[in-house]
Amino acid sequence: MTASRCDVVGIGNAIVDIIGRCDDAFLAKHGAPKGHMRLVDPTALMALYNDMGPGIEISGGSAANTIAAIASFGGTAGFIGKVGPDDFGTTFAHDIRAQGVTFVSGAANDGATSRSLILVTPDGERTMNTYLGISTDFKPGDLDADLIRSANIIYLEGYLFDGPDAKAAFRSAAALARDAGRRVALTLSDSFCVDRHRAELLAFIRSGVDVLFANESELTALYETDFDTAIAAVAKDVPLATVTRSAHGSVILAGGDRLTIPVYPVATVVDTTGAGDLYAGGFLFGLARGLPLETCGKLGCLAASEIISHIGARPQARLADLARQHGLLI
Repeated sequence: MTASRCDVVGIGNAIVDIIGRCDDAFLAKHGAPKGHMRLVDPTALMALYNDMGPGIEISGGSAANTIAAIASFGGTAGFIGKVGPDDFGTTFAHDIRAQGVTFVSGAANDGATSRSLILVTPDGERTMNTYLGISTDFKPGDLDADLIRSANIIYLEGYLFDGPDAKAAFRSAAALARDAGRRVALTLSDSFCVDRHRAELLAFIRSGVDVLFANESELTALYETDFDTAIAAVAKDVPLATVTRSAHGSVILAGGDRLTIPVYPVATVVDTTGAGDLYAGGFLFGLARGLPLETCGKLGCLAASEIISHIGARPQARLADLARQHGLLI
């Protein structure tokens, strides 16, 4: 195995987020399931946009948020996604590269860049309404084999595991990583994704995923059982798993061991968008750098606490500085 050039390379949807505030009645009016992600067409997206209050545009996407967090910790990171030849695509590419991330976009002659209208209720919960646009065209030919081989860890976004071409791309990326002696990490992303692709996701996980990220609802959806039974099942399926539990912190499972990591409290929860993404970023940064699993979990919880303290899913404070303040990095 050659030396890695990147700590982590992520593969996922390249999305520009449009974030606004609303109440529960607004969600009910538009049939948006609170706390989840749903796919919408351009007409539904515009209906929401025209009916909502003021919003802000920020580059996002689950795996891209994770990769941005790794860069903020001082890690070397890359991202493979697909943007269209439009203003949103230009914005996304500029934003992620400005954070020091190597960004590779698949070939795109036409098609709109993905957008997600994220509605935040007064309790800080986020509800995502996503138009995937050109991301639905992601295929094996959009991968950068050299970048994948250069990474210590490849991180795959469950949201992208949808169409047959994207699933083929996941399998190709995992094969490239394994052939180069790298580790493969996967995030389940959302319980709705799990419900749509449960059998294929389980087969993919059992075929050689080294690190699995999930929250409590995603894990119980994957195994269609209660939390304790799901924990026991995932411990048999992957060498390393970490499960986030909102205010209850996270659980790390590795080699028969179980670690519980508490949250870092925040004064006010403003917006939970990206909390799981940032947790994965902190954990993966620590894992790629060979830090103890407990430290990896603390880095993840610290990053999540930073992101829920403000609007948007990209860190506003440099995470490396926060980690040093808490004694997690030298």
